[in-house]
Amino acid sequence: MNRAPLRPKPASNRLTFGVLATGAGVYALLQSLITPALPTVQQAMHTSQATVTWVMTAYLLSASVFTPILGRVGDLAGKKRTLVAALIALLVGCLVAALAPNITVLIIARVIQGIAGALFPLSFGIIRDEFPAGRVPTSISNLSAVIAVGSGLGMVLAGPIVGALDYRWLFWFPVIIVAITALIAHRYVPESPNRTRGSVNWLASALLSGWLVALLLPISQASSWGWGSPLVIGLLAAAVVLFAVWAVVEGRSRNPLIDLRIMRLPAVWTTNTAALLFGGGMYAVWAFLPGFTQAPASAGYGFGASVTGAGLLMLPMLVSMFVAGVLSGRLAGRFPAKAQLTTGAVLGAAACTILAAWHAEPWQVGLAAGVFGLGIGLAFASMSNLIVQSVPAAQTGAATGMNANIRTIGGSVGAALMTGLVTGHLQPSGLPYASGYTHGFTLLAVFCLAAALAALLVPSRRTGAPAAAPVTEPVTDPVSEPARSTDTATTPRARVRG
Repeated sequence: MNRAPLRPKPASNRLTFGVLATGAGVYALLQSLITPALPTVQQAMHTSQATVTWVMTAYLLSASVFTPILGRVGDLAGKKRTLVAALIALLVGCLVAALAPNITVLIIARVIQGIAGALFPLSFGIIRDEFPAGRVPTSISNLSAVIAVGSGLGMVLAGPIVGALDYRWLFWFPVIIVAITALIAHRYVPESPNRTRGSVNWLASALLSGWLVALLLPISQASSWGWGSPLVIGLLAAAVVLFAVWAVVEGRSRNPLIDLRIMRLPAVWTTNTAALLFGGGMYAVWAFLPGFTQAPASAGYGFGASVTGAGLLMLPMLVSMFVAGVLSGRLAGRFPAKAQLTTGAVLGAAACTILAAWHAEPWQVGLAAGVFGLGIGLAFASMSNLIVQSVPAAQTGAATGMNANIRTIGGSVGAALMTGLVTGHLQPSGLPYASGYTHGFTLLAVFCLAAALAALLVPSRRTGAPAAAPVTEPVTDPVSEPARSTDTATTPRARVRG
């Protein structure tokens, strides 16, 4: 008699969450960990400032392409399998970066690291599939808090690591952590039972990659290329055309990469709109607040802080965003996700207003950072929960991946506009005027207020009601109908209404 092969013992929910939080947290950390060290990298590798910025640009572009695509692959091939592959890509990327002999190899390493952007949607999908329904909102909130803190923690850790060791240790530490995490994930994390039938639509993938790159590349490089340059204008025009073609291809596909009918659900498009606007404020504050504090007092602002000192001024933000993110899920019964998103965006607007009006003393900047952290913690957790509650289980990876991408697009736009305002007029010393920062923070406050208005449009769910699911009609075409998932309320190829 043939016996079934022995399977590894499934992980407890705590161990699974620990693996997911570690992987996603390290990836988020790498988003900001290298930023304060860019001048050191530029000097060590004897390259120009324009070239070294590609260390960040390559990471951004790679993540924007791979996050939704691998989120969809996880829905098809298995989230655990795809998660382990993403962790291995992150491991390889960090190892190559730590050993990189020149800037070209380092940029390639950052492209490889960007593949791991898929860890976010894959992790949310695994939580939805594996955890008890009552624990899903709290677990997603906790994971969102880890991701948010990781995204800012790099600014605190970079200075001490580079000062005590070397910039290469910014990658050696993640190599060790990710290697252990990948092994534990492979051995213990269970494979998701929810899958869809079909294959990756590679034409749609290529078109999605094309319009994302054509959009984000000119936005991120406009400060050096010039907004009116033919290259920027041409790429933005190409992004519009490629997006239109992609939408047509996806709408006609039997196996869409991103089901646009899911994206049109009221709870999804309103949450994504809020993510776009709030992302504009959030990433711009992360990018410019450390530089603001490092400016010498002779500029009319700033405190002449070191890289480490600037990181310490960000600590109130990190602490408050973690606390808010952790409490978010626990308060969901009395403080629903819609209210949390609205409140988080309003707090972000209040923080940017404080930065614009009161920034003469370090405590004022620390206060603003702490308020903004509360806003980020609430908004990050609530956006993820709103998307997960509103889409079929088999679409969780693709939908949360697109939400992360939309937030990144908003961040790129916000950072680009902030760059134009801050660096548009410089003092004879080469430093920005205080008015550039004041106008920039005011603009970011407007972004966050607009995000709060978008959050008010999110449909409310009845207290105690089950997670919303789209109304569906079965597809009669046997070729395009997927296998049923364990989430029997919906299927990704069902025709969605309203």
